[in-house]
Amino acid sequence: MGDFYLANEYWFAVFQLVTAMLGMGATLTPRDFREVLIEPKAVTSGTAIQLLLVPLVALAFISAFGIAGGVAVGIALIAAIPGGTTSNIFTFFARGNVPLSITITAVTTLACLFTTPLILEFLITQYMPDDFTMPRAQIMTEIALTLLLPLVIGMLYLRFFPGTAESFSKWVVRASLFGILMIVVGSASSGRLDVAAFGLGNVALIAGLIVTLGLASWLMGKALRLRQADRTAIDIEVVVRNINLGFMLKASLFPAVIGQPDPIGDMVLLTLLLYGTLQLLIAVGLIMRGRRDNPIVAGVNS
Repeated sequence: MGDFYLANEYWFAVFQLVTAMLGMGATLTPRDFREVLIEPKAVTSGTAIQLLLVPLVALAFISAFGIAGGVAVGIALIAAIPGGTTSNIFTFFARGNVPLSITITAVTTLACLFTTPLILEFLITQYMPDDFTMPRAQIMTEIALTLLLPLVIGMLYLRFFPGTAESFSKWVVRASLFGILMIVVGSASSGRLDVAAFGLGNVALIAGLIVTLGLASWLMGKALRLRQADRTAIDIEVVVRNINLGFMLKASLFPAVIGQPDPIGDMVLLTLLLYGTLQLLIAVGLIMRGRRDNPIVAGVNS
């Protein structure tokens, strides 16, 4: 299993990401994005926090703690990718503004076609070998084919087959979760998930990064005087990253080679897996806070 996974790591990541985006697309209609016109302040603020504040927090963390190598690259990937698809579900449970969450997810997903290469170049070029060149065209192509295209196909499925769209979405999301399981199992069986080598200090750094992102988003939302339901949606959107895309980009930028050690790539993978696990724990806290602060399920007019 280990050698097979190493030989096909990229395609495992692609399968996981494509199925996740198909599932999300099958729940969306163009009406879900009317928040862009109805709530321009909240959408603009949430998008700016995602695309500007999050990379700046990542940069501050990398600089302040002298982080380098694979952990620095992993943090840069986390900052460069958009919010995760599950953020919309968590926002619903937290009684936040679900249409706003969906809109920000969609806008930042579209924007990441251009912003992801730029943010990566801004954050990690200095940590890469001298002969490394950021494959911007490759990243943009892969985001378009594995992120945006499946999202559009999922929306078309809902448009033409509304009766089975809900069931379709559930099954492909389950396939996506199975893909994550295969990534974890494959990485572990290949001996690449060396938690001891990662170190408790790095675990604390990633936990601190998540808490700092959530706190920075909350403070910015308060400063902008956004509604509580909007702040809940934005906070969850900031914390819950699209780690699926991170896996795919990692496999593309640092492909595993059988029999060859990859200290940078392995540390990137561990950083992504750890963040993906811890963000779920933080999300539970955000959901509990949202349910306390938002007495009813918030929609467009909440």
